[in-house]
Amino acid sequence: MRLSLPFFLLVLFCFPAIAQKKQLDHSVYDGWQSIGERKISANGEWVAYTIDVQEGDGVLVVQRTDSSFKQTFPRGYGLAFSEDNQFLVFKIKPTYLDTRNAKIKKKKPDEFPKDSLGLYDLLNNKIELIADVASFKMPEKAAGFLAFLKTKKSVDSVYVPKAKDSSQKKLDTTKQVVPLLIEHTPDKKQKRKLTAKGEQDDELVLEDAEGDEGAPAPVQEGSDLVLMNLSNKEKKLFPFTSEYYWSENGKILLMESSSSKNNKQRKPLVSIWRSLENRLDTILLGGNDFKNFTIDENGYQIAFLAERDSAFKSPQKFYKLWYWRNGDAEATVLADRFTTGMKVNWTISENYVPNFSKQGARLFIGTSPVKSIKDTSLVEIDLVKLDVWHYNDEYLQPYQLRNLEQENRRSYLAMFDLESKKFVQLADTELPQVMVSNEGDGNVFLGVSDKSYRLSMQWEGGTRKDVYALNPATGERKIVIKQLEGMPQISPEGNFIFWYDMVKKHYFTHKDGVTYNVSKLIPNKLYDEDYDMPSDPTPYGLMRWEKNDAAMYIYDRYDIWKIDPQAKKTPQNITGGWGRKNHTSLRFVNLDPEARSISSSQSLVLKAFNEKNKFAGYATLELGTGHMPKVLQMGAYALGNPIKAKNANAFIFTKETVGESPNIHVSKELVSFLKLSDINPQQQSYNWMTAELFTWKAYDGKTATGIVYKPENYDPKKKYPMIAYFYETLSDGLYNYLPPAPTPSRLNIPFFVSRGYIVLAPDIHYVKGYPGKGGFDYVVSGARALVKKGWVDSTKMGIQGQSWGGYQVAHIITRTNLFAAAWAGAPVANMTSAYGGIRWESGMNRQFQYEKSQSRIGATLWEKPGLYMENSPLFYLPKVTTPLVLMANDNDGAVPWYQGIEMFTAMRRLNKKVWMLNYNGEAHNLVERKNRKDIQIREQQFFDWLLKGETPAVWLKNGVPAIEKGKTWGLELSLD
Repeated sequence: MRLSLPFFLLVLFCFPAIAQKKQLDHSVYDGWQSIGERKISANGEWVAYTIDVQEGDGVLVVQRTDSSFKQTFPRGYGLAFSEDNQFLVFKIKPTYLDTRNAKIKKKKPDEFPKDSLGLYDLLNNKIELIADVASFKMPEKAAGFLAFLKTKKSVDSVYVPKAKDSSQKKLDTTKQVVPLLIEHTPDKKQKRKLTAKGEQDDELVLEDAEGDEGAPAPVQEGSDLVLMNLSNKEKKLFPFTSEYYWSENGKILLMESSSSKNNKQRKPLVSIWRSLENRLDTILLGGNDFKNFTIDENGYQIAFLAERDSAFKSPQKFYKLWYWRNGDAEATVLADRFTTGMKVNWTISENYVPNFSKQGARLFIGTSPVKSIKDTSLVEIDLVKLDVWHYNDEYLQPYQLRNLEQENRRSYLAMFDLESKKFVQLADTELPQVMVSNEGDGNVFLGVSDKSYRLSMQWEGGTRKDVYALNPATGERKIVIKQLEGMPQISPEGNFIFWYDMVKKHYFTHKDGVTYNVSKLIPNKLYDEDYDMPSDPTPYGLMRWEKNDAAMYIYDRYDIWKIDPQAKKTPQNITGGWGRKNHTSLRFVNLDPEARSISSSQSLVLKAFNEKNKFAGYATLELGTGHMPKVLQMGAYALGNPIKAKNANAFIFTKETVGESPNIHVSKELVSFLKLSDINPQQQSYNWMTAELFTWKAYDGKTATGIVYKPENYDPKKKYPMIAYFYETLSDGLYNYLPPAPTPSRLNIPFFVSRGYIVLAPDIHYVKGYPGKGGFDYVVSGARALVKKGWVDSTKMGIQGQSWGGYQVAHIITRTNLFAAAWAGAPVANMTSAYGGIRWESGMNRQFQYEKSQSRIGATLWEKPGLYMENSPLFYLPKVTTPLVLMANDNDGAVPWYQGIEMFTAMRRLNKKVWMLNYNGEAHNLVERKNRKDIQIREQQFFDWLLKGETPAVWLKNGVPAIEKGKTWGLELSLD
């Protein structure tokens, strides 16, 4: 057979292009990109998003939604569009290297490089950069003004530069009663006029001339707040500002000005600037501490806390609630610890930010018992350090200690009725949780207490609660249901308290003393149909309430049901069973962040996901029409939740596949769309991977499902080394993009696949009492099914898992010698010793995990000790032949690291090949990036050695003796 010259040249030039694709290596991580923040302007014409890198400097991108214009700003972040769609405001980070160098040199925080502010004029394509900016704020629902706080501190005295006759004037600010107001005009040739309100006949002028020398002045705690009129760029300067807040409508800018260590005469104050009147007023002058400011929705009322007791210096501060409304000359005290209705020996909590109800007639605050004061006269070295564990404690001592700071800051909800001037305590130690309704204006509130069930939380996991209806006007409480297994809620308008009962497996509502089972006529299960833990299954959940609390909408596995909250009407499947028929779950997408309910005729956007083929899409549903859902798009990809423009029919969303990073797309109707971003173009130079669903028969007789990842250059004539990675069920992520990254603990799948491995990610299903067997049944059967397909070399297979997956690894290698290498992060080796231990990150006892949760034993240790032993790898280690690497970190708050020690010391004694990595001070999953990078290298070295026959590294061959710690890490290859 003779080849034509053109065909020969085509093969000659194309084949090297395919063959020359590089393998991923550890150098690629830092620059790999992802989409971070993303925003769409209110008119839908502009999109802004950040492209972040794993380590280094990212970029902010601004584009028109028709893709006709694009602009980028290095290191931009924290972005916000102005309400009138004219400006994009954002901060600019210092360079990564500058910040890194400051850390290396151990500079003080105020010596670190500072952020800048970017003000980008979208209509005129102009950028204004402002250095040294700590923060910025714009009104949420108004345009025209921008406020930003400088990082440089204000001076206590403002000096005039030297004049021609060398005379110098100093502006005395010690008598000021409002912040110093400096007005700037945008024309640099004009003079800046400085005016200190309250100083009669004292107007000073400063020339804007370079080289003028002002006398040095001490600095204090406040910074310069700059108010900019975006229409004409005029600026006002408010020095010594420590806090500032806009009203939503932009009518009021609220500011706190600090006191000074260097100028005792200058008092702190609270002031407001009125945008419509261009007027500055002081509403409170003098005090030790102001905090927790809030403004009502209309910019009509202000509340905050202040501590002003200057009579004595006490370690205990008592705050008062201060209040101002439009028309008041100054703020006045609304409540303090002596207010009628306040509990005895209680006070206003400094740890709760007050908030107004929607209509502004109620003000909610936090209160708390007065804390005891530590006796400072006691000598520290003489104090006994002791924890007393008592059998009647509501919480275990570790739980109490772990939550000590939170408990010290705990606040209990109270309300001040601004019309009746009545204070009402709503929550307390007996009823710690209160939920308001109708945005604070409801007639019924919800109270929840777990106080009677805290002791049993250590083995039940804390699900039981007592539920109360509260009258906010009086604080009166009425029991609704006791010992509820579920999470109660209250309808938006406050007409119904409702809950899902996990024992009865139905939804209930309660109104005026009557309880209704509102879901009893629904034929489908409303709870997780695949739930396999030894506790009551969780529900699919509430979608939304209809306006005026007319109906509630709930999910089953696939569809949506409309329910009458008083059970007078038969529940209606508003998606008509379409979801179940097509094995597709339909879930509501909330496009309006402020909406609390939906209307009966609303057009809903739904996110669709097909459980069989893992396709994702969007659909619409027209309520009240009886029509089936209309699919807008559906395909072999994964989708993020769409974000809608506030005032336009325009959406942005991310779309991804296993081969394409999540990129920003824009659409007017979620059917056709335009791709705006295109991150990670460098991926085309690397041998990437494909993903496919794989099914087989598991050892329990059921059809199993998993994902098989293959190299892009997969050759069906070859047999590949394989690594199985698993954690519960993973197949729904078939089309998810997996970036090459130094992970906290997971297998770096694209890295290994690029380098010639096949990776199997099997779904695992369990039977109560036999969690170890569940892992064996699905992982081992899946691995052997791949061998049978001819894809995998049966002598070159490994397994990797972390936490629960790490336990599965540890168990599996005691039951089979199929795998040539195993890696287990934070595994439980001995359930009998782990059962009674503590999860140090929460302080909770581990018993609930074995009896009710993931460990799936479903009984106490003394009820079924045999199951605990059968599922503990420690008792079967003599059977192990697979080399194993363990990761057990000494600051692990989930699985005590002594579980790794138990397994390591036992295998070491049994002369098994075992290594243990303890990243000092690290958590359950690695946090520090340097450690994440290190473990990626070690995983590659371990699996390459045992599955590819590569030369082992020194740490694998000889270890790293303690005497060499910090000098060498054993990563070099062993050549002896």
